[in-house]
Amino acid sequence: MKKIFILITGLMFFASCDVLDVKPYDRISDDAAFKDKEGIEKGILGAYAPFQNFSYYGRAYLIFSDLSADNLENPVDGTSADYREIDNNNILPENGGVLGIWSSAFESINNANNVIAHVPGMSDMTEEEKQVALGELYFIRALNHFNLMVYFGDVPIKITPTLSPADVNIPRKPKAEVYAQIVEDLEYAADHLTTSSVKVRASKYAAVALLARVHLYMENYAEAIARATEVIDDGGYTLIENYIDVFTDGSAESIFEIDFTVQNRNRIAEYNFPKSLNGRREVAPTSDIVNAFESGDERNAASIKFEGSLPYAIKYDDLSTGADNVIVLRLSEMYLIRAEANAKLTQNLSSVQDDINTIRDRAELGDTPANTFPELLEAIEQERWVEFAFEGHRWFDLVRTDRAMDVLPNVTEAYKMLFPIPLSEIITNTNPDMKQNDGY
Repeated sequence: MKKIFILITGLMFFASCDVLDVKPYDRISDDAAFKDKEGIEKGILGAYAPFQNFSYYGRAYLIFSDLSADNLENPVDGTSADYREIDNNNILPENGGVLGIWSSAFESINNANNVIAHVPGMSDMTEEEKQVALGELYFIRALNHFNLMVYFGDVPIKITPTLSPADVNIPRKPKAEVYAQIVEDLEYAADHLTTSSVKVRASKYAAVALLARVHLYMENYAEAIARATEVIDDGGYTLIENYIDVFTDGSAESIFEIDFTVQNRNRIAEYNFPKSLNGRREVAPTSDIVNAFESGDERNAASIKFEGSLPYAIKYDDLSTGADNVIVLRLSEMYLIRAEANAKLTQNLSSVQDDINTIRDRAELGDTPANTFPELLEAIEQERWVEFAFEGHRWFDLVRTDRAMDVLPNVTEAYKMLFPIPLSEIITNTNPDMKQNDGY
């Protein structure tokens, strides 16, 4: 029913609203774009739409993180030069996949900003309805800014609509400022959104969960603990007994996911599956991840299959239609965020062990043998590696913990821990502070 509702709503949106379908925002009047509550709702759906792009959650965003790290590799029979660059950690600024991530995220941000600018003037919306709408849009904007920053480092902060060519010539901002904007947006969202069982729309606990992740990346460990605990204790989510069932759309463990349908499909399985099964096999699991699972780990069979001697990733396995949703936030991450933050603060050793063991118990494994904080941090890295294999976490984990150069043989210099700013952005953005990342 959720799929049908989203599909019908989306079709109504694209059929009746030429704001996001035919004409860009800066070429139509405000009245034609957002004249009432219905127009705002359509605009919110339009802000979600770029998440479905093949160059974003529809394929590249998750795959590139694992391909940059030690989860995926570009096999010898792969056909994509862009993917080979990512695999070799030798990325050119003109890489089309990198441009796709950048463009998709800013498309979503701009769509959100256009709606945000018009919400306060809606006479047919109550104050509470306006606050909920803004909370959802701020969540979308925050997630996009965060996704950009973890790949590219300093990025432009975009909080106003793009209404003229001059509006695109904005500078990159230091990560501290980007983080501050992300936290501000998410705190508003957490305060004003409601709880919801609809996983493909932002909710209060989706905002709180993303805050937990953001604070972990910021090394604000006390805040990360508090936010993760809030989700665990109050969010109403549960760890699913059978790990493979986590990836059923809208599972009890999922907090927020990107909606895909037959009409708006993803291509993750297509790029992972072997050619003998009608996939493209542009990427394949490395021997590192194949051997990373402990004997008896239930997550192994739920993550990797073999076609003959060829391994392939299977968490997203709807090759025929690509209609399986992509999970962005789920409950197990909150346990491991809390464990890592407590371990970094060197406090509550038994609590760190308990959180790790909660995840291991679901995987049919015994308790962790780690019993010092350094050992526990190593154990958490290992658990995150296998728990979130092929979900787009591994590269970011190695970069944020400054472990990429230790673990990845192709990351030989520090500059490689950031992707290059797309060449087209460097060429077209005339702001003097739009500079390329060092080394590119």
